[in-house]
Amino acid sequence: MIVRDPLGRFKTQALLCTDLATPPEQIVAWFIQRWQLEVTHREVREHLGVETQRQWSDPAIARTTPALFGLFSLITLLAHALARRRKVLPRQTAWYAKSQPTFSDALAAVRYELWRLPTFHVSRFNRLIAKLPAAVFRRFADVCAIQRNGQSPDKNRA
Repeated sequence: MIVRDPLGRFKTQALLCTDLATPPEQIVAWFIQRWQLEVTHREVREHLGVETQRQWSDPAIARTTPALFGLFSLITLLAHALARRRKVLPRQTAWYAKSQPTFSDALAAVRYELWRLPTFHVSRFNRLIAKLPAAVFRRFADVCAIQRNGQSPDKNRA
């Protein structure tokens, strides 16, 4: 099956299927669904290191990838809950503006939210006493939550 854009904005593509009885609409639907899987695999590789397993045994390697995909799912669910409270913001840079948050933004938001838990308090009885001033902690957590891809923190969060 050949797909052409009548406006000429996208290049012509051939979509192939081994089942000759499959209707063209189904082939296109399968092709569109592939995009979600490809993006998921790219994000898991880039942010969670799926291709960097260093285990010695085959069973350990067989457990690592499913565990990382599970971690990806957990981060996605936590980020979804944070997004409903408007706590997942797209991180901006001077050279790259985006309107929707990416997985790296979701991961940074989940990390930031987890680090805000009362782990950093000095006193169990007085939770208002912190080891760091609140502004310093927020900046520190924000910078640490950013991925290794060099994104700068959003100026609105500091």
